[in-house]
Parts: sequence; C-alpha cells; structure tokens
Amino acid sequence: MASKVKQSISARIRVGLLFGGESPEHEVSIATARSIADVIDRQRFDVQPIGVARNGVWLLHGDAFARLTAGEQPARGPLPYLPLEAGSESAQLPDVFFIVIHGAGGEDGRIQGYLDLLGRPYTGAGVLALAAGMDKWIARRIWQSVGLTTVPFLGITEGRWREHPRDVMDDVGALGIPLFVKPANLGSSIGVVKVKSADALAPAIDQAFQFDRRVLVDTAIDAREIELGVLGGDEVLVSAPGEVLVAEEFYTFHDKYVGGKSSTKVPADLSAAQADELRRAAALAFQSLDGYGMGRVDFFLCRKTGTLYLNEINFCPGFTSISMYPKLMETVGVPYVELIARLIDLALARRQQESTKVKNFSSGSHWFEQR
Repeated sequence: MASKVKQSISARIRVGLLFGGESPEHEVSIATARSIADVIDRQRFDVQPIGVARNGVWLLHGDAFARLTAGEQPARGPLPYLPLEAGSESAQLPDVFFIVIHGAGGEDGRIQGYLDLLGRPYTGAGVLALAAGMDKWIARRIWQSVGLTTVPFLGITEGRWREHPRDVMDDVGALGIPLFVKPANLGSSIGVVKVKSADALAPAIDQAFQFDRRVLVDTAIDAREIELGVLGGDEVLVSAPGEVLVAEEFYTFHDKYVGGKSSTKVPADLSAAQADELRRAAALAFQSLDGYGMGRVDFFLCRKTGTLYLNEINFCPGFTSISMYPKLMETVGVPYVELIARLIDLALARRQQESTKVKNFSSGSHWFEQR
C-alpha cells in the first residue's frame, strides 16, 4: 500500500518535521528533531523543520532550530483558528508530518487531532492510542483488562488529594515503602520522586501535582529495567529486549539527557523463554491501545521472583541515533535511516486506508428538518 502512495506523490515527499512544544520535554524534542534532520534520506524526502515555541506558536520562517534554542516566543498570527506565527498564514502544507513533540501537546493526541482536521497524514499513533498511552493510569487499566501484569499502583486525582488527604495516605499505605510518585501524563522521568520514608510521601505527591492533575503512586520494585521497540500497525515488528543499566536509584531525567552515567545493553541478557514472553507482552500492550507506527514498551523484571511487570508505553520515544528505540529496532534489521523512512511510509499508508472509508451517511429522509 505504501508504494502506491509514494508513486502518487512528487519525486521527493515533503516532510514537515514538527518539534518543540509546550511541555517540559521541549528540549528533548529539539535534540530528537536535529538528529532526524541530520540523517533523513534527502533523496526521498524534502524536510521542512517546523518548530513549536514554548507558547504554542508554530515557527515556519528562518532556522527553526536556532529560534527555538534561543527561546523565541513569537506573536501568534491574526487568524484565531491557526497556531501559526504572523506571516505564515498562506504557508503550504507538507505531504506528511513527522511528529517528534514529546509530552503534553504532541504525545497525548492533541496535535494529531488537529492534523486529522487538516486532512494531513502524520507519523505515529492516532488520537485514541496517544491519549490512553500518555495517561499511565488509563493505560494500565486497559492492560489489566487484557491480562497483562502491571506495576502495583494507586491513581490519585488532585481533587481527592486536596479534600481527603488522610484517606489517600491510608490507601497508599497498602503499597508499602519505598514508592515512586509520578505525574500520570509526563515522560522523561520529569516530576518522578522515589519515596523512602512515610514523611516524604505527602511532599512528593504535592510536587507531582505541580505537573499534572492526576498522579500515580507505584510500588518500588527491585527490578531490571527492560525495554522493547515495536514498529507497525495491524502487523507489528517487535525488537529484541534491551536493558537499561541504571547508575542511580532510578533512571532520572538528568541521567538520561545530561549526566549519562547509566548505560544500555542491547540485546539484554535473558533466557529465550523470557525474551519470548517479553515480545508477546510488548505486542499485546501496543495493540491493545490501538498503537500505530512506533512504540517503546517498558517492563520491570523482578530480581527476586522473576515476575514481569508492565510499566509504561511511549508512543513518541527518544529518537536520536543513540536513543534506545532506534538501537532496539536495529536488532531486527531496521537501521536508523530506514526506520525514519518506514514511519513516513506507515503514515501515508494509514491515510490512504482512511480515505477509503465512508465518511458521510444519509438516511434518505428529511426527519431531521426543523418543523
């Protein structure tokens, strides 16, 4: 299907590389987009970097990378339904958008819904999968419904925490100590706190609510961190498992992107049976959320019991050439440059499939007319 799409488009597909955004993961997104722009196949793709400033305005003029790095927040144009900076209102739409906005706004389905309204294909999952996958609380409930074992957790809403803090603390007590407290809708370990004493719990919950109105409290498991990459749609390609060898108490934002003390091992040292179980669980986790395009599925493997716990899924994982997801996909014969191309082809194929569906319905009567 993808080959037919490619033949119907000009010699080079115009790719709008959409990055930045309003979330705390703005800087991570810039790094990801730079990496893609550096290596994408320019024989096939004509790349247009589109930066989204921290105030939500889309930058289409000049060097989008330099402007975002400098922290520009330009004024929005005069058209209220367009997020473009002034002077970009007549800009031509690209053939396909490559979305690398991490966190809220780009990884929760909001931009994808807007692009659906524009009728433009985009890489990655659709609105449903992104919204469910971004919210770790909802994702885990769905996974539990299909028989997957998740990390023991408690979900807390801000309203309940403010009104009934003692009841919440009593409920959390059943999980024991130590615990992890985290915003339900954030990535890159931002806002995550490891709680090692009861008196540190309430401040950690308060901090997490600075980032989100929904918070998770997880049992802290002494475990190996295992990750797998998934690529595809109805049929998926699942990578070999990789392992994050964590240097600190957990894989923090600073360690991921600044300090770099932790390392990864791909493939991980696991038995064939463990690897098979992980691949099956990763595929089910991806497909049960209606995943599409790419996803990195993260597990904990308990050191004491060997129990496998599903932790979370990331439908817009770190995507530099040295990030875990591209490394994982190399284990199944998909190098970085080809991975970029496959995601674009998948985006175009999905749009073509959607174009064949009936959008309108008429009953053949006038029952709905006002009388």
